[in-house]
Amino acid sequence: MVARLSIPRIVVGATGSGCGKTTVSLAIAAALRARGIKVAAFKCGPDYLDPSYHARVLGHTSQNLDSWMMGREAVLATVARAARGSDLAIIEGMMGLFDGATPDSDEGSTAEIAKWLDAPVLLVLDASGIARTVSAIAAGFAGFDRALKVAGLICNRVGGKGHLDLLRAANSETPIVGGLPFEAAVAFPERHLGLMRADEKSVPDGVIERLADLGTRWLDLDAVVALAKSAPPLEVPEREDAGPRATPRCTIAVAYDDAFHFYYEDNLRRLEESGAELVRFSPAFDSEPPRADGIYIGGGYPEALANELSSNRSMLAGIREFATGGGPIYAECGGLMYLCEGIRTIDGRLWPMAGLIAGIAVMRDRLQAIGYVEVETRAPTLIGVAGLRFRGHQFRYSELQQSSIEVERTIKAYHVVSRWTGAAFEEGFAFRNVLGSYVHAHWASNGLAAEGFVESCARFHQSGREDLRVRNFR
Repeated sequence: MVARLSIPRIVVGATGSGCGKTTVSLAIAAALRARGIKVAAFKCGPDYLDPSYHARVLGHTSQNLDSWMMGREAVLATVARAARGSDLAIIEGMMGLFDGATPDSDEGSTAEIAKWLDAPVLLVLDASGIARTVSAIAAGFAGFDRALKVAGLICNRVGGKGHLDLLRAANSETPIVGGLPFEAAVAFPERHLGLMRADEKSVPDGVIERLADLGTRWLDLDAVVALAKSAPPLEVPEREDAGPRATPRCTIAVAYDDAFHFYYEDNLRRLEESGAELVRFSPAFDSEPPRADGIYIGGGYPEALANELSSNRSMLAGIREFATGGGPIYAECGGLMYLCEGIRTIDGRLWPMAGLIAGIAVMRDRLQAIGYVEVETRAPTLIGVAGLRFRGHQFRYSELQQSSIEVERTIKAYHVVSRWTGAAFEEGFAFRNVLGSYVHAHWASNGLAAEGFVESCARFHQSGREDLRVRNFR
């Protein structure tokens, strides 16, 4: 089924990371919302945190668009579905405009998504300390790929209105549609994985109001809207509406609190469409897991709440009891750390955890892995048969340390290949009905994984017996 996407849309790209894409995107979104314009927000790449800022400012969910993990059809279908009923879509880019999965192509980049969406690009640059150089930057980006429309510049960290006027006078290549001064009041707190998750504490209402004020006073919003409206209609794949969902086949408890909150909305939607009812719970603060047929523990910052997680013995006991009774548990990155025997924090202290996966997750002071990966399962798991292939991403500061004995009693069910380096390694720690991995999977790359997880949970729902453990698990 093909739909015609006619929504105005703009991509907010940048010359590089740290130039202020998120601040600019939020200022535009907040200011347009203050005008009564309904904005749909999207984030390019595998980032989990920026979408939480979009959601905090706009009051509704933001979606990830990752061209390498999702593919063109899933990206376009996601935009068509999530932008339905909105007046304008803002797509925030990642890294530099042309940075992606490879150093010599558009693959996985903001530029690729902009071209797929036939959307004009607003280029954000750090204008502190420059004047005429803005013209060279504009010319370089406009001429690098003529198939891409770099339609306007936004100069971040300007020294004032006079500096912005100077930049406009120096540049004739691409129109400057505004600039923002540095303002500490809208600088967001960061952790080692990037921005902290946005909530009412980290982004109070006053900050949203200030963002809207900055966008209104410093950006030419009429020009931004006009550029977004210049995007032509686009034919996109759209799944036929299935009507009301059938009665769920199972219930999956999704860990969600300050320790665990890294989830792709599309992954959660696929679980629901496969027949799961999702319920949230907090491993850090609830006394026990909810009654469910499966547990999904995503990534996040378990090391930051190591004391709360380790001290919540009733929750840990409930997780262990669920697993030993045959309940399927799927965990990614921070979730893997929670399921192992303990987390050793950067201060050297060991915090006991669930003990379902052998080994200790040890925090380091530098990145241990980053980048896109391709996964092929080498054994049956709770997400499906051997030979299942999907794509994902790693970004972590910890490593799982296992002794030789522990390695022997844990199946490594994944064969993983780095997209950037080509290096291959075995991962995907499987023990009975439990599967944990450092890979953040995106199931748009293979929807069978989501269906397989739901099927495992549905089988457990039907009988709840230990004999439903995945065959070949020890």
